[in-house]
Amino acid sequence: MLTLALQAGGQSSRMGEDKALKLFLGRPLIQRAIERLAPIADEILITTNRPCEYEFLNTRLVPDLITGRGPLGGLYTAIASATRPLVAVAACDLPFASPLFFESAHRLMVETEADVVIAKTTAGYEPFHALYRRAACLPLIQAALAEDVWRVSAWLSNAKLRIFSPAEMRAIDPSGLCFWNVNTPAEFLEAEQIASGRSTPDRAHGKPPFG
Repeated sequence: MLTLALQAGGQSSRMGEDKALKLFLGRPLIQRAIERLAPIADEILITTNRPCEYEFLNTRLVPDLITGRGPLGGLYTAIASATRPLVAVAACDLPFASPLFFESAHRLMVETEADVVIAKTTAGYEPFHALYRRAACLPLIQAALAEDVWRVSAWLSNAKLRIFSPAEMRAIDPSGLCFWNVNTPAEFLEAEQIASGRSTPDRAHGKPPFG
């Protein structure tokens, strides 16, 4: 019923190395994401244009189907390549990606027949930690690409959304960390310290939490 699509197509320019493969508590960060989210999925795939570097994961690897279109092209690749009707999309650089989020999103998608179940922080929508209905979303993304739209969330206004309320998100993710993507060595180290229990989150980093 559900494909997990992990996005590993970023440039990692601020990290200075591929953050998906950077060791997080002794193993590649992307492997941590797989281990956290695999229980929710019937199928797992990774979108990457450097498949040879990810072969050790023994997971299906998919290069961009449309090149040069940035994150929206990556989202299109993830949803188009999935073989299940529902697609959980997550960025590879989210150390605290939440299986509970996707379990709750799956339930809400079934109950409401939504096309997308997504959260919205004070920074905007979180499209790279969201659940998509493949049949409904694929043509909408294709239309956006055909119109030369680049913004990842531009097509969402044409989809039936179920947006998590702030109260719902606080119940799912009381730490406020599930959308925190680590972009720099300092953020990476801080995330490791939190994950190992050597530090506690103060919400002074990453994207703003919910209202």
